[in-house]
Amino acid sequence: MGLYKRGSVWWMSFMDPNTGKQVRRSTETEDEERAKRIFDKIKGQIAEGKWFERLPGQDIKFRELMQHYLQNHSSRNKAASSHKRDKSIVKNLNAVFGDRYLTEIRSRDVAVYKGGRREEGASPRTVNYELTLMGHAFNLAIKEWEWVKENPVSRVSKERVHNQIERWLTGEEEKRLLQVSPKWLQDIIVFAINTGFRQSEILDLRWSQIDFERRTVTISEQKNRGVDTLPLNHTVMDLLKGRKAASGGVDHVFPNNNLERKKNRNLLKAFYTAIKKAKIVKFRFHDLRHTFATRLVQSGVDLYAVQKLGRWKNTSMVMRYAHHYPESLRPAIEVMDKGKVPDNTNLAQSPPKPQKRRGHAPYLRLVTP
Repeated sequence: MGLYKRGSVWWMSFMDPNTGKQVRRSTETEDEERAKRIFDKIKGQIAEGKWFERLPGQDIKFRELMQHYLQNHSSRNKAASSHKRDKSIVKNLNAVFGDRYLTEIRSRDVAVYKGGRREEGASPRTVNYELTLMGHAFNLAIKEWEWVKENPVSRVSKERVHNQIERWLTGEEEKRLLQVSPKWLQDIIVFAINTGFRQSEILDLRWSQIDFERRTVTISEQKNRGVDTLPLNHTVMDLLKGRKAASGGVDHVFPNNNLERKKNRNLLKAFYTAIKKAKIVKFRFHDLRHTFATRLVQSGVDLYAVQKLGRWKNTSMVMRYAHHYPESLRPAIEVMDKGKVPDNTNLAQSPPKPQKRRGHAPYLRLVTP
């Protein structure tokens, strides 16, 4: 047993009588005298057999937790695209925490990681994704797997994300973009604007999902893990009929030259080349989805319908699009014009004065309309 310094903090080292393994714990103080008092107290508890409660997390490293999380939770409960993103996030987390035992990771370690990621240039949203995944894995380790008792992420604040008003495509910009795009890209852009589909949902789309008689599309591999059947407008139906006639029996609606699923990076490369040619600034492919929602709101479609068509979790996620177009609120405020008070009504008329009765306190006479 003994005390030693790691950096500026005092640590304790002692033997676990249950396993015979060396255990190291931080006293979480830089003060030597306080560290000695903490150490003496724990030595007494060890002698009385009260201190040790063996947790599996003392022997499980962080990378083992994350591998278990990916195999037993992420791959089974999340969409393929979300699982793929999780694997990318785990790489960043393992680079820092991978070889540390679960019970060694403290909240301050997570806070240091957060600050380091920001210094590396990671966006607040990306950092929050990483902290959320790490915290979720620890929660499962506590509640379901019983590996640890504390979640070091729970006391670390998330980064503040400054939500800018999303960019959407104006009619003039859409015209310029379509003019400089090849035919296959034109079809994808028009499809995205008229359906609000995400990039992977478009490239994954197969003809078996399209019902030409009902004019609907069914999607199952999506972020919310649900199955939705959505209506399609005439613009999209005409586009699909044209592509179907020339498909030659290919499964995918928007295949590559080898008649297989087009890769995301190839789509984005062509898209941003067209964006540059059209001289459109600060516009991402995902903003086509924002364009879909914004145009619906501008046309007076209620937010519940927009939510269902775009498959957002709730209407609060759609509220941001209502701010894009103040004129969409005009019909609501003009309702007040229909209930105008007649001109001969004197709104400035003073209320009746309270009457006094001799020998009694003044009182107000209630007047019923």
